[in-house]
Amino acid sequence: MDTTMDALTDVFRQVFDNPGISLSPETSANDVDGWDSLSHINLIMAIELRFNISFTQKEVFGFTNVGDMANCIRRKIPHAG
Repeated sequence: MDTTMDALTDVFRQVFDNPGISLSPETSANDVDGWDSLSHINLIMAIELRFNISFTQKEVFGFTNVGDMANCIRRKIPHAG
């Protein structure tokens, strides 16, 4: 796993209070217990804080899975891995 996915996994584990979460690029809201619209907002905010970035509304609405998030982060921070 790359550093971006490692960091995303940490964020997901904190936001969902579940140390057992394991992510893949294909992971979506259907795969994570409790990932609903409210937790999605908390998740986006936590990711922005962790990586010191801001997502646009268009980017957020375009995320269909964790891979989309990771790719967006990598575009914003090329050295994120």
